[in-house]
Formats: sequence, structure tokens, C-alpha cells
Amino acid sequence: MFLKKNFEKWQINDKQKKYKISMTQMQLFEKLAQPNENGVSRWVLITEFVGEYAKLKIGNGLSWGRDSSTLAKKYNIEKEYRGNKILKIRLNGFNTDETFSQGIRQDIKDFYKMQNCVMLGINGNSVNTKIEIDHKDGRKNDWKVSNKETQKLEDFQPLCKAANDVKRQICKRCKATAKRWNAKNIKGNPYPFYEGDEEYTPELGCKGCYQYDPVEYRRTSVKKITKETVEDVLKKLYSDE
Repeated sequence: MFLKKNFEKWQINDKQKKYKISMTQMQLFEKLAQPNENGVSRWVLITEFVGEYAKLKIGNGLSWGRDSSTLAKKYNIEKEYRGNKILKIRLNGFNTDETFSQGIRQDIKDFYKMQNCVMLGINGNSVNTKIEIDHKDGRKNDWKVSNKETQKLEDFQPLCKAANDVKRQICKRCKATAKRWNAKNIKGNPYPFYEGDEEYTPELGCKGCYQYDPVEYRRTSVKKITKETVEDVLKKLYSDE
């Protein structure tokens, strides 16, 4: 009888250990913060991330609570800072915003995967030269592109990883500043934009930016240049020489 009780106790403890090990960071924080039926929790101090909750320890940022995280997709996350350091965190209701799906339909992937990068003209096997299918609109806010049923080939383009990584950073800066990237940053490009100007507007969106569609930028530039004199073209291309 004694052995049976101890064996059953060991089984329960073993199950509890396995459960703790398998808990995600989101589940751990939910357990610690105890959100109510409306998704609102108490403020949780980062000093509470010890013992069972040590997995939640953070550095300068909140990696498990960033915008793309499972936690942020479920809840609105609030943070209180001292300088750049997070002091405490709480959940303030459920996130009711739609989440943009980055999934791409297979036929579109198949169409572009063997093509060369439209920025660098390569398609290799190394990490930085492998082709990635890029959403042209770096803001990813067009819900027709989020839906696989309404996606079109022209919504995407083939970029090698190196070019896609650079474009991602450029798009982040544009989103933060509402200033579009100037194509004349690349020496030899004759125009800053193939449509619109530096100011980002919801009406035009990303259209007209070199990063959005470098092929269309080149096509449009050729059409514009044919209407100008050789001298004007040279001034545009190499104005500092």
C-alpha cells in the first residue's frame, strides 16, 4: 500500500514537471499575470521572472512579446519603462485587430522560385543568394494580398535573401518616418521615384518606390529618358562628376 501511494505520487509529480517543461512563454506569462475574462491582467514586475517563471527573463527588449508574437496576437500588451528599460508589463484586453497572413499561394512560389533576384540578378545556393518570394508592399497592409484566394503574381517578386533583408530595413524606416526611399541612392538611377515623391501617402502606398518594383522603375525610367536630351540624361545620372 505504501509503495502504491508513493508510486502514484511520483506519477503526479512527474506529470507536473513535464507540464511545466512544455509550457510556452505565453502560457507562463498568462499563469503569472492571471488575465480576467476580458483579457485584462495585473501589472507584472520583471523582478517576478524567477523560479518557475525564469524562462520569461528579458534583456533590452521583450522578445516573447513583440508585435509578431503569439502573445501580442492574442492580447494588447502594455509596458512601463524607466529610460529604455522595461519595469513592468500587463495585458490590457484582447487584440481584436486582424492579423496579416504572410502565406503565399503555392503556384506563385513555383512561378518565382527559379527566377533571378530582380535587384541583384542572382539565384544561388548560399544563404544570401537563395531566392525568397517577397511581398512587394513592405507594409503588408493590403488584405487582398493576405488572402491566398485573391493574391496575384504582380503582388510579389523574387529577391535573394541579401536584397530582401536590406529591403525589409528600408521599409521599416519608411513606415516609421513616412519618407520613401530615394532610388538615386543607387548611383546611375536617373529618378528618385517612378511615381509620386518622397512623401508616403495611403492613396499611392508603396507604388512608385524602387524597392516596391525595381523592374517597373527601370521600364518607366527608359520611357522618361527617351524624351530628354543626352546632356540632360548625363546630368541626371552623373551629376556629381
